[in-house]
Amino acid sequence: MSAADLVAESISWSPRKGAEPLVHPTSFRVGAGDILGVVGPNGAGKSTLLRMLYRYQAPLTGSVRVGGEDIWAMPPRAAARKVAAVLQEQPSSFGLTVREIVMLGRTPHRLGFSTAGANDGEIVENALMRLGLQDLAHRDLLTLSGGERQRVMVARALAQEPEVLVLDEPTNHLDIRHQLEVLALIRGLDLTIIVSLHDLNMATEVCDSVLVLEHGHLRGSGPPQEVLTERLVSDAFRVDARRETLSPSDDTHFSFHLPH
Repeated sequence: MSAADLVAESISWSPRKGAEPLVHPTSFRVGAGDILGVVGPNGAGKSTLLRMLYRYQAPLTGSVRVGGEDIWAMPPRAAARKVAAVLQEQPSSFGLTVREIVMLGRTPHRLGFSTAGANDGEIVENALMRLGLQDLAHRDLLTLSGGERQRVMVARALAQEPEVLVLDEPTNHLDIRHQLEVLALIRGLDLTIIVSLHDLNMATEVCDSVLVLEHGHLRGSGPPQEVLTERLVSDAFRVDARRETLSPSDDTHFSFHLPH
């Protein structure tokens, strides 16, 4: 498992031909091993953009390249060996144990309906260990907490051995403790990561760069401290945003107020 760069060139998407695009032509690059945060208000097109990156919705225009290869020009199984996704919606377990769910991540590496490969067991055990799930490996997914289930989904994605990991609102519906756990996991992964986040302060803390969407349009991209200005955040989110310095660390965070 190794990281690769991802380059999106003028990708756009609309629900049908002739309809207003939900994402207008957007271009950006994520360097190998970097973390890109996708932020914006509800309805900005964040999830739609991510679906084009993990090969769920084909772009109306443009291309998505991972390590120089267009993922939409290759078979789905090959693309799944390059890009894995962790979504907001967690699947029903159907009575499967944590280990069995993580083993599903090996599916793209098998031929047809072949049995597990010789190294699959070791790869799954490593993923369980990486996410601290060894003691939960025999539990049904539905018996776990929200934070634990999210860790299982990340472990399944790691078992795919992708080059790029896409996470759509991984902290949604989690309490603060579990949010911090998931964010710590993201920072510790040796992968190229693209993650959508609601919390701009989390994005500033975790991400190497951010991409700001509003109504499907790219409003800015680059390092968080440069892109997330008071003016841009206030305009995009329709609030009064203020960047405040926290002493003695000199870290900054945003506070938000409704406009008068």
